[in-house]
Amino acid sequence: MIICAGNNETFDFAQPMGVGLIETAMNLTRLCLFDKPEFLLFVGSAGSYGDAKIFDIIESKTASNIELGFLDNCAYTPLDNVVSTNTTSKKDMVVNSSNYISTCQEKTKKFLGLGIGIENMEFFSVLKIAEEFNIPAGGVFCITNFTDENAHADFLKNHEKAKELLSLHVKSRIKELTA
Repeated sequence: MIICAGNNETFDFAQPMGVGLIETAMNLTRLCLFDKPEFLLFVGSAGSYGDAKIFDIIESKTASNIELGFLDNCAYTPLDNVVSTNTTSKKDMVVNSSNYISTCQEKTKKFLGLGIGIENMEFFSVLKIAEEFNIPAGGVFCITNFTDENAHADFLKNHEKAKELLSLHVKSRIKELTA
């Protein structure tokens, strides 16, 4: 099953699950309880911490849930905040998820040092639910913005083209992505 966030990020080939970590976790859990899919492929936009460029397409099976406070040593968590469904030796770009969009380039550059390249609000929830229900899962993302002071304006400017590029990519690789 192919899923996406929803609101203004929908695709004709994907089922919306909700925006952010909580809505996605609730709706995807409900779906898995009543009609467990054989696989989950999440499709969405992402912000780059610096290395990925605008309109790059990123495929990943690894996500983290690290808040900016962690980077400054002013927060910690007892939770396991990295999840992966990657069963190959191929190294994934880690996708960080938070209910907040990062806008401080100085702070978010620190993510690169941790091996985390992009951010998407929903992906960590998708992989945690997939792990819980033992469902193979992955994600495909198109970069719409860098995580800087222009993040929101750039997202708005680039969102429609990113959705078109994602649609073309997923439709051309559907067999490989859902295998």
